[in-house]
Amino acid sequence: MTAPDTTSPAGTDTPATSWRNSLAVYLQPRVLIVLFLGFSSGLPLALSGSTLLVWMREAGVDLKTIGLFALVGTPYTLKFLWAPLVDALHVPLFTRAFGRRRGWLLFSQLLLIISILLLAMTDPARSPFYVALGALLVATTSSTQDIVVDAFRVESLPESEQAAGMAAYVAAYRIGMLVSTAGALFIVSGFESTGITRSAAWMWGYVVMAAMVLIGTITALVATEPEQSVRAEAATQTETAFTRVLHAAIGAFSEFLSRKDAFAALAFVVLFKFTDAFSGTMTAPFVIDLGFTRNDYAAIVKGVGLAATLIGGFAGGFVARRYSLAASLWIGGVVQALANLTFSWLALVGTNQWALALAICAENFTSAIGTVIFVAYLSALCQNPLHTATQYALLTALAAVGRTYLSSGAGFVASATGWPLFFVICVLVAIPSLVLLTWLQKRGHFETLGPVRV
Repeated sequence: MTAPDTTSPAGTDTPATSWRNSLAVYLQPRVLIVLFLGFSSGLPLALSGSTLLVWMREAGVDLKTIGLFALVGTPYTLKFLWAPLVDALHVPLFTRAFGRRRGWLLFSQLLLIISILLLAMTDPARSPFYVALGALLVATTSSTQDIVVDAFRVESLPESEQAAGMAAYVAAYRIGMLVSTAGALFIVSGFESTGITRSAAWMWGYVVMAAMVLIGTITALVATEPEQSVRAEAATQTETAFTRVLHAAIGAFSEFLSRKDAFAALAFVVLFKFTDAFSGTMTAPFVIDLGFTRNDYAAIVKGVGLAATLIGGFAGGFVARRYSLAASLWIGGVVQALANLTFSWLALVGTNQWALALAICAENFTSAIGTVIFVAYLSALCQNPLHTATQYALLTALAAVGRTYLSSGAGFVASATGWPLFFVICVLVAIPSLVLLTWLQKRGHFETLGPVRV
């Protein structure tokens, strides 16, 4: 494998990047807009997932039914199927008043608020079918919001702010998830302590969550339409709606596949985060098997781990601004793989809370670095404003293949090898992505993306 390329593209100079400059970029208005939109994207995920499952279990729903509710997350995987509609169609009134991206953003947030309120009105004990329908609506409108936010972020941020924007987005997304999990549970407990029934407390908890979507709505109203989107809208204003959808769907795929080494790039997208996905699937059972309690898991893995993730996200933004895209991918790919060795060490140490905290911090910190750099790469692949949403949705769906399907055999490997060796194997599964990174670097793949020094 070749060493990371830390030099600038030919004919360009590498300006020194100080910590002061790296921190200042997070205060740029466009980055702050992306930060608040990240909170709005992260907020709904748990409302149709883990938080909903707690509500259902407290309502006495049986475990078999609860298990089936994992299927309501399907829209997050299949969102690329309707991304061409978001790229091409106008929303009556909204598009005319707010623009192509902001119109869709406000429209999806309005539908999201309505969906959460409908879910709040259901009763898991009496009508799990309507709960499932409400959760599916929340997941669908939430994933639609994600499509628009991703396109808005890619189109509105210049190259010099892409990585910072992604770091801010990841941090805010995690905070949004924390608010809709731990925050929602505390709110429900607070309502219940006033003397109202548990079902009413859950209803009002979800109403509060619906109100918090307004943070994203206010952000969309304050933001300005990306210039790339304005130009794309002007270029297609004479086309019919059907023609625009057709061009968005076909153009997004054909343009990408016509690029040099397109299939190698797609394989790299699938495999880059596979090392994280393979180990992450087994993190919870590993911690419990080692003898840690549920409280240890909640406080250290979720609490301390969140802090490490936030810090790692901003560190990833600094790395991506300091080095070339290829070099940044090398750094992110190597550190996120090697961090798995801390779990091998933890397996030998045994039940030690400080050791668990150290291992979790190392894993979450390096994983966040890899994530920010990886998404900067995905953003660089989506260069045509006519179908940014479609291409980005497709790439993120491919990236989820490793997490959803390739990592499904992790349990069998862990059972056969034991925990210390399993996490060594988690390091080794990163090798194919690094081989592909070497290949793409030698083939000049990153030069074809243009000046992506972020």
